[in-house]
Amino acid sequence: MAEIIRINESAEIPASPALPQNIEAEAALLGALMIDNRLVEDVQLRLKPHHFFEPLHGRIYEAILRMTDKNMIANPVTLKPIFEADEAMREVGGTGYLAQLTGSGAAVIGARDFAAQIYDLALLRALVGVGRDMVEGALDTSEEVAPLAQIERAETELYRVAEQGGNEGKVKSFGEASQLAIQQAEKALNNGGHLSGLTTGLEGINAKIGGLHRSDLSILAGRPGMGKTSLATNMAFACAQRFVRDQEDGIDPAKSAGAPVAFFSLEMSADQLATRILAEQSNISSENLRMGKISQQEFKSLARAAGELSTLPLYIDDTPGLTIAALRARARRLKRQKGIGMIVVDYLQLLSGSGKGGSNDNRVQEISEISRGLKQLAKELDLPVMALSQLSRAVEQREDKKPMLSDLRESGSIEQDADIVMFVYREDYYVAAREPKRPMDGDDAKIYEAHETWQRDMERVYGMADLIVAKQRHGATGKVRMRFDARVTKFSDPIDEGYMPELRG
Repeated sequence: MAEIIRINESAEIPASPALPQNIEAEAALLGALMIDNRLVEDVQLRLKPHHFFEPLHGRIYEAILRMTDKNMIANPVTLKPIFEADEAMREVGGTGYLAQLTGSGAAVIGARDFAAQIYDLALLRALVGVGRDMVEGALDTSEEVAPLAQIERAETELYRVAEQGGNEGKVKSFGEASQLAIQQAEKALNNGGHLSGLTTGLEGINAKIGGLHRSDLSILAGRPGMGKTSLATNMAFACAQRFVRDQEDGIDPAKSAGAPVAFFSLEMSADQLATRILAEQSNISSENLRMGKISQQEFKSLARAAGELSTLPLYIDDTPGLTIAALRARARRLKRQKGIGMIVVDYLQLLSGSGKGGSNDNRVQEISEISRGLKQLAKELDLPVMALSQLSRAVEQREDKKPMLSDLRESGSIEQDADIVMFVYREDYYVAAREPKRPMDGDDAKIYEAHETWQRDMERVYGMADLIVAKQRHGATGKVRMRFDARVTKFSDPIDEGYMPELRG
């Protein structure tokens, strides 16, 4: 092989101490690509120009990619005009350097190995760069520096290094894709014919959407008081509990209809969420539990429920004011450390984007960034992400209070990014709010009649709720009927459509 001139050893990163690199391998690969352009197809998906240690080599590689992409031959002759004015090329003797690179045809045989080594060395240099930034940041003791923010940033950078080049494995043949589809169908069949994803704990919802699917972003929205957090907590608990039960039954975790769950609660504290779950499992009023109005027997039930749930793989992060970047860093950490298979975010509008915010336009852009970031997180970690969302006040100004997609607050991008959009709607909430004057002795008959009419309406809807599936990328829209027990904040499947709970005073 012709002698290759070693150039600009420092590159962009100082080479003292020497950074991992192999200039000869870079030169050999470029020579092989110019000799046989067909080799480009084997290396271009993984190897990028910035992976080359020598910037000139990176530019030559980029030029080769551009020319072959246009179905043009890339060799020293066709590349010569591109580099005649390149200062670094002049320093190594001019465009004759391109011909030098093709001096050994034997390099064609090892082209793939050269590309793999160049890529691996680039990862090591990236790791060195992250480590150097971590050291420099840790040595900065100024007041503006937030140590926890530095740790989160370092985790993000390390994860990015680990994920570099992952795209080369994402192209699947139809046969491979078909096999995945068959596996999903088999899972649905084994789980009763309607559950191909993770369970929500409610048969009606599972039947409607097939469970929560990997890489999907689901939006659960509703006005305040509808029970969004309660339903999301019920689903998270059911998913984690199903995972434990399947493990006890010896079911392969990959085939389980449950998974460990990460619950990011930006509105409620971890102990408040735990109180809701314990109230549900011990059948004690969450209000009485919170205020200590329970008997010794109820306390024993509570302690027993707490003991049984102590190993539940449900992880609650109640850090306030999280940014989307910080949430993603924490989610990656939980995926790595705890093996989470589902994420719940309560709620989307309490997250912050990377900008400073300010005007309404900026807020719309920020919400767009957040919803897009959550969808990317679902795909990146290959798990379902459920984000709760507020609805605009426009719902309250309509006669028909049932929410619509246009009610999603602050940004249409939420609807666009979501694979599933669901609304929680409790008619009894609105019927209760319009109770007429309670009749008293001596009142007019119309007052009695009005209250009796309201009483009938209340009996019809009391304790019932609807989950409105307004968008489903993989299936049909529609409505799922549910029961809601406000005493223990629990949603469940109705006994039958004629279920009519006794109206409490």
